Amino acid sequence: MKKSFSSVKQPVRSGPSSGRQGPVKEIRFYRANEKPYGAFSNLYRRSILFENREFPTAEHAYQAGKPSKEGVREWILSAPSPALVAMAAHGLYTWDIVPNWSRIKFERMRQVLQAKFTQHKDLRSLLLSTGDMRLVEAGRTNNAVNQVWGEVNGKGLNMLGVLLMEIRTELRKTHETKGPAKRVA
Repeated sequence: MKKSFSSVKQPVRSGPSSGRQGPVKEIRFYRANEKPYGAFSNLYRRSILFENREFPTAEHAYQAGKPSKEGVREWILSAPSPALVAMAAHGLYTWDIVPNWSRIKFERMRQVLQAKFTQHKDLRSLLLSTGDMRLVEAGRTNNAVNQVWGEVNGKGLNMLGVLLMEIRTELRKTHETKGPAKRVA
């Protein structure tokens, strides 16, 4: 039987360093085709409008900001799948990357995720349905990229998960501020 990483887990996090007592629920996701939480992957095929351009996936929108040259950007975006877009962008020479990429990449990802989850009601509902659960991109290969954007064997920054949880909080506040629709008598 194939093991799915798109699941709800209850790891035990307790003790003085965790600041919590007892089990903490988390949702682990990785592959875009895993139901239902694969939609949290940037490789999930759902177009978004970002910076006045339509992109087939969040990965395309994110990686479009990395190259310093238009020709390199278009070459990356022409890759036939979101996984190959990521692979091409990860293989860029340093001189083909915008000079401030390491300082702007997390904010760019936040903006891409904001676009993805505000433009698609079903994705917004899925994200909000996770309540206060910890969201974790559960990488399977131990490398620098997976340890920044997710966790591998419980270790990593999990920045995609962190940003998704922040977007979820923002969406919840927006939803609460608007409140239920008022009826006109």
